[in-house]
Amino acid sequence: INLQHLRRHCSADSTRLVYLISITMAKKQPEAAASVDPTGWMVDNDVANFLLLHQKEVLYMCMLGYTFLHGSKVFKAVPKTASVSYKLISMILACTGGGILVPIFLNKVPVPLANDAYPIAILTSFACHYYFPVVAEVMNLSPVVKSLVVVFYELVRAKVVLTFTLAASAAIAPTTFSFPLFGPIMCGTVAGCGGAFLPMNKGLDPITNGLQPPMSSAFVGATLVHLFLNTSLSDGVINAKEKAHLHLALLFITVGLVSAFNMKAAKVKKE
Repeated sequence: INLQHLRRHCSADSTRLVYLISITMAKKQPEAAASVDPTGWMVDNDVANFLLLHQKEVLYMCMLGYTFLHGSKVFKAVPKTASVSYKLISMILACTGGGILVPIFLNKVPVPLANDAYPIAILTSFACHYYFPVVAEVMNLSPVVKSLVVVFYELVRAKVVLTFTLAASAAIAPTTFSFPLFGPIMCGTVAGCGGAFLPMNKGLDPITNGLQPPMSSAFVGATLVHLFLNTSLSDGVINAKEKAHLHLALLFITVGLVSAFNMKAAKVKKE
């Protein structure tokens, strides 16, 4: 009798256990389904990890490409008879102009003072241009090398524009709208092209003939990112910041390569 009672008791307990497990699984299924990211493939891959500069090693490598390309422009623009100090300061301002101006707007520490990696990258690139000018010539002669340097340059620029657009959005209080509209866009734009206006004695000369590609791309990129992250466009988007960063980087790379290789439509001559 005791054995039969024990079997019945165990059978009832196992039935209850199965019932509780089935209820628990049924409750978890909607939650799991709700957390599925249909566009997660955009950022869950090695290419996206590279473009978003998640690893410090990749970031430092891209910073060298960024400063090297700036150095190439500076050494072409400054007089050959200019002193070493003039060339070095000009290169520092060109590389970190946006990182100097925007932190001043937001009452923050300028990038060259806050991040030691930038001065190291600038000095390394300056030494390459000054002592080994043949390296810059190789870059200009080889489309592959030039493309790689442009990609590195634009990845860093995309990170800078995104960082300062978000920083300005957090620092500036909203007034007319529920979020600050023009301030973050202006800061993001200056972050992406501020070096073109330094030193200040240039005035507005850099835009005499219109906006240069880095200026227009910085403005468009900062505008799209800011509006996407602060409006209903990003509602329900998982990892919206990283996905916006990825699209910004792809936009900058496209514009940078088109500009570097002059892949523009030919003007039609009027008869």
